[in-house]
Amino acid sequence: MTTAPNQTNLDLPPVDGTTTVTKKHWIDRLHNAGWTVFRHAQKHTGVGIVCSVAYFDPGNWGVDLQAGSQYGYSLLFVVLLSGLFAAFLQVLACRLGVVTGLDLASHCRMLFYDRPRHKKLWRWGVLYPLYVLSELAIVSTDLAELLGSAIALSLLFPALPLWAGVLVTGADVLLVLGLGNPLHARPAKVFEWIIAVLVFAVLICMAVIIGKINVAWGQAFDGFVPSQTIFASGALYTSVGILGATVMPHSLFLGSHLATQDRLCKNPLVPDSPLSDKVREIERIEVAPRRERLQYLGQAIWRQLRSWFVVSHAELEALNARPKSHKHRENNPLEFVRSHLYHAMVDVVSSLLGFAVIINALILILASAVFYYGSGARGSESPASLFDAHTLINNTIGQAAALLFALALLASGQSASLVATVAGQSISEGFLNWKVSPVVRRLLTRMLGLIPSMIVAIVVGPNGVDSLLVISQVILSIILPFIIFPLIYLTSSSRIMRVHKTAPEHTDISPPAEASFLPALTSLDGDPEIIQTEDFVDFSSGKFMASVGWLIWLVIVVANVYVLVTLGMGQGS
Repeated sequence: MTTAPNQTNLDLPPVDGTTTVTKKHWIDRLHNAGWTVFRHAQKHTGVGIVCSVAYFDPGNWGVDLQAGSQYGYSLLFVVLLSGLFAAFLQVLACRLGVVTGLDLASHCRMLFYDRPRHKKLWRWGVLYPLYVLSELAIVSTDLAELLGSAIALSLLFPALPLWAGVLVTGADVLLVLGLGNPLHARPAKVFEWIIAVLVFAVLICMAVIIGKINVAWGQAFDGFVPSQTIFASGALYTSVGILGATVMPHSLFLGSHLATQDRLCKNPLVPDSPLSDKVREIERIEVAPRRERLQYLGQAIWRQLRSWFVVSHAELEALNARPKSHKHRENNPLEFVRSHLYHAMVDVVSSLLGFAVIINALILILASAVFYYGSGARGSESPASLFDAHTLINNTIGQAAALLFALALLASGQSASLVATVAGQSISEGFLNWKVSPVVRRLLTRMLGLIPSMIVAIVVGPNGVDSLLVISQVILSIILPFIIFPLIYLTSSSRIMRVHKTAPEHTDISPPAEASFLPALTSLDGDPEIIQTEDFVDFSSGKFMASVGWLIWLVIVVANVYVLVTLGMGQGS
């Protein structure tokens, strides 16, 4: 009879508080893990969101509306496939920047500018034509962004002429000037936050619009599976347009440049930085006598304005110290690469698949539900334009949904326009090593896109804008293989993508400005992406990754040939 109480005691909770302590222990662990994830995301998130903007710009809107209005949900698979292609190429650009500490444009200059033989032939036959193509891509991109934003303003304010909308949209470069230099060695968080807000605005507006329409979600999800509709003549042409509109050349340049930034530096103010100079100037004004404050303030304003348009001596020295070839420089230290590479890759992939692919899919689903399947829609008779979509949404869903559509288009165009301007700065700096201030470079880049956009808006007007948007995407698609080729070559080279196991004594975890000669590795024998040798860690693409890259390049080339042949035969739509 004495065993019953003992048995009962086994079922009772412990009286020493062990359960409470265990629960508190797990809560603390979850809290610490969540805080760690938040701090990592806060430091490393930014590049992916900025780059994702290029993949749902107004040019993508036009192509997605055409695909959805003519072929329903069938081409959602092409949207997904194009997003995967874009994510793969963007990861390559990110790896190039993190490992080498240089952007794609600078690598192209080092690759072709100072060749051992036939220097002028390489410069004028390869380097400068590649730069011209890159600038043409910026102009084509900016044309689509400016016109798309101008259309959005015209939809919001019908009395506003299209050319006036282009002029108002072009003024956003003043905002970029106020953000400092987004391509500095440290990330410009204000710039990244503005882009992130615009991206979320597009996503939220599109999600609200989709919630107000009737979508056959079963058929929509079936659209992500390949079907025979893709291989129909008109659908295949539109699929090529989606591919060309999704993978953007300027985003590869910008992504590789932003990936070079040190996101773990704990000292935002260094002794000789312009920002610390501003702080010291403010302190000087505050402690000065009242009579001298206005004088100091005027001098500070003049120095600030002068710094916008005149390159400082330190910046000139940095430009002159740039290495002329790959053998005269050293990549980032191994500690820097390991602390940035995988965070950056996760950021890029999650942003492109989580924002770009979803937004493009929502636009296509919207066009399918409203035009192809909706009552009174035109089905596959003719492609829908931005004006058509706004009008039909206003008539069938309501004025609020039409307003959200215009706001989403405006946010898309403005964010993409800001990104294109900064990408143009990266291209000119890398290819030409321009010795002018970043402000002047951004102004020139904006004027290159603003002038043709104004001419188009005045001469053609609203009726021809959609055709010009399609033309701009065709131009980008044709230019794309020329940009992808050096990217795949550089990231597949073990000589370029290797890192010392131990950093030299004169360097730290920040990207080095210049370094000494590195002996070349003879070959890359293994498939893994990271291969350790006696003195180096190789971060080049393995055989499998390189094969995937060249396969994507071949697909894009074949797609471009198909588009050109189709247009030449007069069968394009």
